[in-house]
Amino acid sequence: MQDDSQSAIRNAQFMEQLKDFSGLKFGTISPTDIDGFLDFGNHIFVLIELKYKHPSLQGGQRLALERLCDACQSEMREAYVIIATHETDIPNQIDVAGAIVHRMRWHGSWHVREAKHETVRELIDKIRDYHRERA
Repeated sequence: MQDDSQSAIRNAQFMEQLKDFSGLKFGTISPTDIDGFLDFGNHIFVLIELKYKHPSLQGGQRLALERLCDACQSEMREAYVIIATHETDIPNQIDVAGAIVHRMRWHGSWHVREAKHETVRELIDKIRDYHRERA
């Protein structure tokens, strides 16, 4: 049986705090957030962005995720952005592994996922398997 205690939220009450970024606006630039990040031995980076029901990214957030992903891509490292949707209402906990993948960014392009019910976990497993086969 897998021990999930390391991936559990350590201080859930802090996750509920709203963050006020209004003092960090620079012209049209303001902070964005990333819902998840995985680093597999500095060889595979996976950024995860969750959207409630509709997988739309607004201009600044989309651009930030694209630039970060593309900047991390190198000969020694693969980088991905996964955009996934969920239908979990507040205040319930979102199962990120079970969220449905809408699209992914890799090697400078967005790829719409053809499997309509592929989960975040399933896609990450495929990514890891793909890189194991190439190693």
